[in-house]
Amino acid sequence: MQEALTAGASMINDIDALAAPGALEVVAASQCAVCLMHKKGEPATMQQAPRYDDVVAEVMLFLKNRIEKAQTSGIARDRIVVDPGFGFGKTLEHNLTLLKHLSSFSSMEVPVLAGWSRKSSLGKITGRPAGERLPGSLAMALLSLQAGATILRVHDVKETRDIVAVWQAYKDVT
Repeated sequence: MQEALTAGASMINDIDALAAPGALEVVAASQCAVCLMHKKGEPATMQQAPRYDDVVAEVMLFLKNRIEKAQTSGIARDRIVVDPGFGFGKTLEHNLTLLKHLSSFSSMEVPVLAGWSRKSSLGKITGRPAGERLPGSLAMALLSLQAGATILRVHDVKETRDIVAVWQAYKDVT
């Protein structure tokens, strides 16, 4: 993280939500924004039968706790973004449930990032390989916006900008 900040990064996107030793201190000592992401388990094994009693409540509680920890470590709330971690230790059903209830995350009063672009969940839904998931990625980007996401993590920027422009034009009509 320190190397990225020294190189000019203005945001740290951390899949460990600043839980690694020294991470909170590095970000607190900077002026950068930070994205706190939820994941369950470790990348090598996290997709092996992840379980939740209530995926929405558990992810929200985790993120609320990480926001609080970040703030008590000196990171201002206006520098924090949250990401429910679509695909990180979650089944397709967990991911869709989180998306369906994404508006609940606005209660944390920080921007919400959604990263659905080319995810394996889209492959499970469509049967398409990663390189052919643009339509699914765009659909999920639009659904995420409608559900309250304020930041989209995408691979296909030009195409996603077009759907955002169309969605914004639709929203702006009275």
